Amino acid sequence: MPRSLVPSHPAPSGRGAPIGIVLVNLGTPAQPKPQAVRRFLREFLSDKRVVEAPALPWRVCLELCILPIRSRRSAAKYSQVWYPEGSPILVHTRAQADALQADLGEHFAVRAAMRYGEPSISAELDSLAQAGVSQVLILPMYPQFSGTTVATIYDAVAQHYRSRRDQPELRFVRSFPTDPNYIEALAQRIEATWAAASRPDFAAGDKLILSFHGIPQSMVRAGDPYHGECQATAAALRARLGLEEAQCLTTFQSKFGPSPWLEPATIDTVTAAGQAGAGRIDVVCPGFTADCLETLEEIDLLNREAFTQAGGGRFVRIPCLNAEKPWIASLSALVRRQTTDWIAAR
Repeated sequence: MPRSLVPSHPAPSGRGAPIGIVLVNLGTPAQPKPQAVRRFLREFLSDKRVVEAPALPWRVCLELCILPIRSRRSAAKYSQVWYPEGSPILVHTRAQADALQADLGEHFAVRAAMRYGEPSISAELDSLAQAGVSQVLILPMYPQFSGTTVATIYDAVAQHYRSRRDQPELRFVRSFPTDPNYIEALAQRIEATWAAASRPDFAAGDKLILSFHGIPQSMVRAGDPYHGECQATAAALRARLGLEEAQCLTTFQSKFGPSPWLEPATIDTVTAAGQAGAGRIDVVCPGFTADCLETLEEIDLLNREAFTQAGGGRFVRIPCLNAEKPWIASLSALVRRQTTDWIAAR
């Protein structure tokens, strides 16, 4: 072969190479500072699947109105929850990848990526290619499917491979809203908190709130399956915990913009509970697999304050799954099911 035609990167080593697994979460700014947050928000809010609005008017609004104000406000919020090791969502997602790698073993190569920000999906896919990986499973860290989340990952992966001549055998995990292992991991996370903090007195009116990230109602009317998958998760979790719907409420958080979003809103629910003199509410976020700004600041600070200032009693935030053993075991089982034939061919 002429020297000029020799590939500049290692050729895939085929079936002997490890199976690539890419855990993908939403993303994060590199630092809790306005400039870094502005770059992150620009990328995130410019995604047409995240904000469905006419491109030019939205770009003007984003650059002139939203980013100058929201970047400063969000940076202040990030500063309140930033870990010494970095952004919470990145720290936890990397810990999940490390734990999953240890559980799966040397026949797999696990990477952590962010849909927006760093480490990017493209960089991690290139890393796997350099390692000779020819089979890749994309595993979004969103148990419930939405066009605003999982579909954006499909877009990013497709965009990455548009410019690559050599491509791997590729698979995606679409969603797993009622996967028994996922539901069990959630239940054990809740029960572990109750073991340490006591169980709510549901007979006395205490509530467990399942707070999912919201999306605009218009997206659901247009066919997005997210709301239905959230309800399916809630039903499965209530059944596992032995709770009635009145004891275990489903709500939606993180509203953005003036259009109607999924309801009931978490902050309205906790405020009303406080005004009614509720003795205790526990809040868990089943749609978030790693603690992040939305759980550490919005739920544990903003919603806690709303509840207590309205007259409520005890507020308990149940941590996300993070790198807890039942969750890692759930991910491992999910990966092995998705790659059974790849494993058998080795």
